[in-house]
Amino acid sequence: MLLNKFKSFRNILSAEKSELMRIDGISNKIAERIINAPKRIDSYESKVASELNLMHKLNGKVVTYWDEEYPELLRNIYYPPLILYIAGNFDSSDKYGVAIVGTRKPTNYGIQQAEKFASELVKKGIIIISGLARGIDSYAHRAAINSGGRTIAVIGSGVDVIYPPENARLFKQITEQGAIVSEFEPGTKPDAQNFPRRNRIISGLSLGVLIIETRQNGGAMQTAAYALDQNREIFALPGNVNSPQSEGPNLLIQKGEAKLVITADDVLDELGSKLGPEKKIGKKNEHVSLSLFEEKIIEALGNEALHIDIIADKAAMNTSECLVHLLSLEFKGLVKQLPGKIFMSV
Repeated sequence: MLLNKFKSFRNILSAEKSELMRIDGISNKIAERIINAPKRIDSYESKVASELNLMHKLNGKVVTYWDEEYPELLRNIYYPPLILYIAGNFDSSDKYGVAIVGTRKPTNYGIQQAEKFASELVKKGIIIISGLARGIDSYAHRAAINSGGRTIAVIGSGVDVIYPPENARLFKQITEQGAIVSEFEPGTKPDAQNFPRRNRIISGLSLGVLIIETRQNGGAMQTAAYALDQNREIFALPGNVNSPQSEGPNLLIQKGEAKLVITADDVLDELGSKLGPEKKIGKKNEHVSLSLFEEKIIEALGNEALHIDIIADKAAMNTSECLVHLLSLEFKGLVKQLPGKIFMSV
């Protein structure tokens, strides 16, 4: 608001107190602090120079809210971070990001699903965003890297502080295939109060957030709440009702706040037009041309997995003719064959 009024930081610092106080939210105390700021300019410049020198040694950079490189999705959230410290690089493709977050103590099921979703999404050109924490976050980052994709980690410490320490190698890999991002100045320790603030950036950088295993009061639920406030899509993987790790996702689904997903295609279909025309992904490709017979088979299948004899009967075809069209649909990626001559739409 100050910039909108005074057009530059220099003008803000040279403004009269009465002018400053005409701006909503600028109290007498804040106005005095602004007026007195130039008196401490030398110490500010020294601190900034020190930070920039350290970021240079880390092959990192500082990106502010007013820089062109600042992510557009993040720019438009409530309370965006004004400064981002980055180890690695942003890329134009980062606007197609999905966050995968969850518990630090996942089950084998959670680990498998985090790796599966991350791997499949990056193969479709999606960037994986998470928080570099132990558990689901780390497995999602590793799967993205191992599948040749990009990943962004938003951390609750300075970018020169690796936490947890066992993620040192993963930290380095992410800087090479994505970016480590923090709003906290270098040297900041990973204190508990930093992580809720960090979570709004994870969701803010993403088109949608996928929750894989978390307790009802887990940190991933905070990320889901931020996503809801930021008008992001929320996805949840259902889990065993007797498993504490499934409390969060199951509750989000039950309350209608998250879409139940079981495959990466479910995520892609829900994001739809947000992915842009150049990303022809998802399981329903409107650009695929179908013959009249193929359309009849798709209609006959619906959302069920059916034996070929039942499909042929519903589509009013003989079995051999139906099989030819089913194989054509399988080649087009619209039908999947299961054991026992059973077929289903994908």
